[in-house]
Amino acid sequence: MEEQKWDQPMGGFNAASRSQMAEAAAGGEESQRTLYPYVTGTSVIALKYKDGVIMACDTGASYGSTLRYKSVERIKAVGKHSLIGGSGEFSDFQEILRYLDELTLSDHMWDDGNSLGPKEIHSYLTRVMYNRRNKFDPLWNALVLGGVKMGPKGAEKYLGMVNMIGTHFEENHIATGFGNHLAIPILRAEWSEDMTFEEAVKLVEKCLLVLLYRDRSSINKFQVAKITTEGATIYPPYSLKTFWGFSHFENPAQGAVGSW
Repeated sequence: MEEQKWDQPMGGFNAASRSQMAEAAAGGEESQRTLYPYVTGTSVIALKYKDGVIMACDTGASYGSTLRYKSVERIKAVGKHSLIGGSGEFSDFQEILRYLDELTLSDHMWDDGNSLGPKEIHSYLTRVMYNRRNKFDPLWNALVLGGVKMGPKGAEKYLGMVNMIGTHFEENHIATGFGNHLAIPILRAEWSEDMTFEEAVKLVEKCLLVLLYRDRSSINKFQVAKITTEGATIYPPYSLKTFWGFSHFENPAQGAVGSW
């Protein structure tokens, strides 16, 4: 599938801004840190199923509170055995993808018949995120890393996450962002280890639909990806059927104490 190009500029530079950047580079100003994320993506949902790992998210990116970009791909393949999904600041996610490109290229150049699996890449990401956090210059992302690699016991599925301060864990199902509050209860109640791919898709779609109704940063354009022993597949974006006729949607403040 063709890669999404991030070619929409956030603003131009004039001569004054160039001179200010030159002064900063020459030591005229203190170095600046990313204090607040600007272009951000919302939740990523991922879970293990019978044959591998499935991951899903929407394709929206918000400029502040404005849903500015509608076709941003936040799930990418990493090497032969892994998928990564990112929430948070999109430019920082692009930087992480550059790190991973360098890592996988270096690994490939060894030409030793082995390749990095999802567990190794997740471990690498935890060190990168914690290192940047200790420099007080964090990468403003929550990352989900899933994959499948053949091991001594056959195909070994792996799913883990790491956030912007380096906190990390491995789990059977993961949700970042608002999904950590709204999707995790659904996953805990309905997930099973022997789910088929079709059942896994229905479960992540249910989570995405709840997030669409409740998360203002979500849009109705979703992308699903899977990874098995045969490799990664990232499917084209699509929309879900919605229903906005619920009585609580029509008058959400009805009966609320002190409401207008």
